[in-house]
Amino acid sequence: MRVAIFGLGYVGTVTAAGLASQGHDVVGVDVERSKVAAINRGESPVVEPGVDRLVAQSVSAGRLRATTDVREAVDRADVSLVCVGTPSTSRGDTNLTYIARALADLREALADATPPASGFHSVVIRSTVPPGTGSSVVAPAFTPELLPAGWSVGTAMCPEFLREGCGVDDFFSPPFVVVGAADPRTREACDALFDFLDHEIHHVDVATAEALKYACNAFHAVKVTFANEMGRIFSQYGVDSRGVMEIFCEDHKLNISSSYLRPGFAFGGSCLPKDLRALQGMARASGVDVPLLSSTLTSNEIIVRALVDRVLETGHRHVAILGLSFKMNTDDLRESPNLEIAERFVGKGLDVRIYDPIVNPARLVGANLEYLQSKLPHVSRLIVDRPGLALEGAEVAIVATSDPDCLAALQVAAPELVIDLDGRLGEAVEHIEGYRGVSW
Repeated sequence: MRVAIFGLGYVGTVTAAGLASQGHDVVGVDVERSKVAAINRGESPVVEPGVDRLVAQSVSAGRLRATTDVREAVDRADVSLVCVGTPSTSRGDTNLTYIARALADLREALADATPPASGFHSVVIRSTVPPGTGSSVVAPAFTPELLPAGWSVGTAMCPEFLREGCGVDDFFSPPFVVVGAADPRTREACDALFDFLDHEIHHVDVATAEALKYACNAFHAVKVTFANEMGRIFSQYGVDSRGVMEIFCEDHKLNISSSYLRPGFAFGGSCLPKDLRALQGMARASGVDVPLLSSTLTSNEIIVRALVDRVLETGHRHVAILGLSFKMNTDDLRESPNLEIAERFVGKGLDVRIYDPIVNPARLVGANLEYLQSKLPHVSRLIVDRPGLALEGAEVAIVATSDPDCLAALQVAAPELVIDLDGRLGEAVEHIEGYRGVSW
């Protein structure tokens, strides 16, 4: 394929050299003449292990060159990859100035350039941009009425996952390949562009592809901060946190896994809240600031409060709660956020009925029973023995269980609003008109 690459920084240079090494005809374009000259000499304009060799080989083979002339870059090109910078504004927002300029330059250059034989050109964003940029900035720049004769343009988002220092390795062995595109021809172009990678391509909507890069980078930042906060706490107790985290990372069932990385409701139970508070206590006793840990319980409370406010704002007075324990298939009610919302609804004067396939107040003992009685002393009047009874007359259903009886009852008598706390209810319930996710 003939490919134009806008921006010859780290991402653009690695992408250009990598694609050219796989047989694509690549033209890089940049406003900085020094970068263009470096590429054309067979040298990399950025310092990155392995990229010098790739650039030299691709230039020598005649598959990579660079220019400051946008028209030259897009002439007969099948694909344009936009890899320009998206720095922060003074307020911390994403600055899309370079994106908008590149798109405008690209569109204007089409008037003087020859279209590819197919007449179809794909504009693919590789830069990190906020969700909605594709629909509000990129696609509107290439509507049919703005295009010269002979050109048809589709747009897409294909985020990069290149770490500086090992960008070349990451280019050829990425964690995944994601393409967000509405136009099937653009999806096909991206498939062809990256078909040398041993990866199934994830085809998603544009906004999902845009959001993914932010989620990844935010989590990387959280991981670094988490490890550092553990180190600051444990060092006060004579513990080498390197050894702790080395073993910690061996757990791919829970610690380094998808087990807890699903949007849903607040955490609870007998361990997580208690141990977070204990770590905060250790930090306070040692005079150590741990803002990440400290904000975790605050964020958890915000999720609970937001759900309660969401229901109260509807004006509905009759609420069914399906699933009371903090986790499905257990009767552990200690610090259950589901029990917390039940208490708050009752306190606001709402009519609440509860069904849980496991929890039976008559069989609870010890700390579990004490916690329930402290939160809902008259719980026996609220809990019913069938999901249908809980849903009878309900205007809102809060669902925290995928128990088959509950799912069947929802399909028969769904309230006006059904809020899914776990995201595991399945298509049968998600197709109900009033279905909403707690955060989706």
